[in-house]
Amino acid sequence: MCDIAFIFTQCPHGSSAGREGLDAVLATLTLSKKIGLFFVSDGVLQLLAGQQSDCILARNYSVTFAALPLLYDITQFYVCEAALEARGILPKNQFVIKVQVLPPKDLRNILNHYNKVITF
Repeated sequence: MCDIAFIFTQCPHGSSAGREGLDAVLATLTLSKKIGLFFVSDGVLQLLAGQQSDCILARNYSVTFAALPLLYDITQFYVCEAALEARGILPKNQFVIKVQVLPPKDLRNILNHYNKVITF
């Protein structure tokens, strides 16, 4: 089995990338048990609680991230500290899952331990 990292780089409702990434994570669970999710750039917005996607007639899939640790034992969630800072988001903000906020250098070091990397 491979260790697989998923990197989320897109904002949640500007494109289908985030939803497709989450679908890919769920599909990959049958192939690998070590899965890590990394949120960088605009991808950090995927995790913000209180999204009101119904205003744009979109489904709020971000709550599905909260099910990953409960139903699938995924516990490796990493968020880029620099991306949060650039967007004025405090690490104390309410996220839909428990995350590790790390500087970019530490994110890269952890990412190097994964066999496969998939970016959305």
